[in-house]
Amino acid sequence: MWRPESSPLDPGFLPGDRVILHADCNSYFASVESIDHPEYKLVPMAVCGDPELRHGIILAKNELAKAYHIQTAETIYSAKKKCPDLLLVSAHHEKYVAVCERINAIYEGYTDLVERFSIDESFLDVTGSRHLFGAGRQIADELRRRVREEIGVTISVGVSFNKTFAKMGSDYKKPDATTVISRDNYRELLWPLPIGELLFVGKSVAAVLRDHGILTIGDLAEAAPRSLSAFLGKMGLHLQRSARGEDLSPVLPTGYEEQPKSISHNVTFDHDLVDPSEIMAGLTLISDHVGTRLRRKKLFASVVQIQIKDTSLKVTNRQKKLDEYTCSTRLIRDTAVNLLRENWPVGKPIRMLSVGVTGLSLDGAQQLSMFTDTAAADRARRLDDAVDSIRSKFGKEAVRFGRNLNRNE
Repeated sequence: MWRPESSPLDPGFLPGDRVILHADCNSYFASVESIDHPEYKLVPMAVCGDPELRHGIILAKNELAKAYHIQTAETIYSAKKKCPDLLLVSAHHEKYVAVCERINAIYEGYTDLVERFSIDESFLDVTGSRHLFGAGRQIADELRRRVREEIGVTISVGVSFNKTFAKMGSDYKKPDATTVISRDNYRELLWPLPIGELLFVGKSVAAVLRDHGILTIGDLAEAAPRSLSAFLGKMGLHLQRSARGEDLSPVLPTGYEEQPKSISHNVTFDHDLVDPSEIMAGLTLISDHVGTRLRRKKLFASVVQIQIKDTSLKVTNRQKKLDEYTCSTRLIRDTAVNLLRENWPVGKPIRMLSVGVTGLSLDGAQQLSMFTDTAAADRARRLDDAVDSIRSKFGKEAVRFGRNLNRNE
């Protein structure tokens, strides 16, 4: 069997290979709650949404709760049936964000290539850091020790020559473990795994692959490319490259933010909306979120979209192309209101509303239609600027539009 020449620092890596780490916090929300309450570690505990609202689900659980087969996203009712003594703790998202910042500050002491994958996961490219801090495994073990001792949270770290395998390495053994996926062992460790374990293979794609006899990651790696392309198109070939260890995607620099393709915000209300004034207030509130984010990113949108969910959870989507690019909260709101009036029966209850924009353009690229009321547009712009200025000084709650609806965001 062919075996790659080892680099001086990382056995099983080729000269010229990148060394990528994926650091994943273990039971993150539950671990953060246990920093201030060490007693939580002694009992089965889960962080959950408010059980009085419709989002009463499990968000995270500690190791003792996992022994009862409690799953993230299952209902509180279901979890309590499995473990009647389960301790439920309300979520504190501001605390999780603050701890995330402290953890990533530790990562950034080893490399400036730290890409946040989620609130509790980050990729690190430490290729250029090894002569200062040692081999990939050594850096991973050092990060685990420091985060455990300085923060009070444990992490699992995958070390590999690409991002896909590094991510799968951090999942391979938990909690508080380092797993190296090298060119020597990736076939042995990863190829026997079920196809659904490959990064970015969701349930529907996994079902299609299984229907075609591709049951494991190794099956996908060795499948005929032409056959994959026939039933999955370019996605099939992309996933096969990932299975073969050919993921070349870079770890993006700290602070890098890709221009979004769309911006949206949704609200699930704690009571179904029927009253037109409440619906208007809801659309105003949501459009304000979207417009503010557009202006913060100095972007303009040419399409407004709405999404409406009824009491049976059926979703209706509608959109409209605008005559000109905009970042105006008022225009976004008015367009959303018109879309709803044209497509939603009066009196039919609404459980959830979403407003989104797409067709985004950078500042300066917007064009005004010859039919645009420039005076009205200027007034709307000055109003938005004034609101943004007040909020920047006194906080986002300093100015609110519409009635204050009780809601679950």
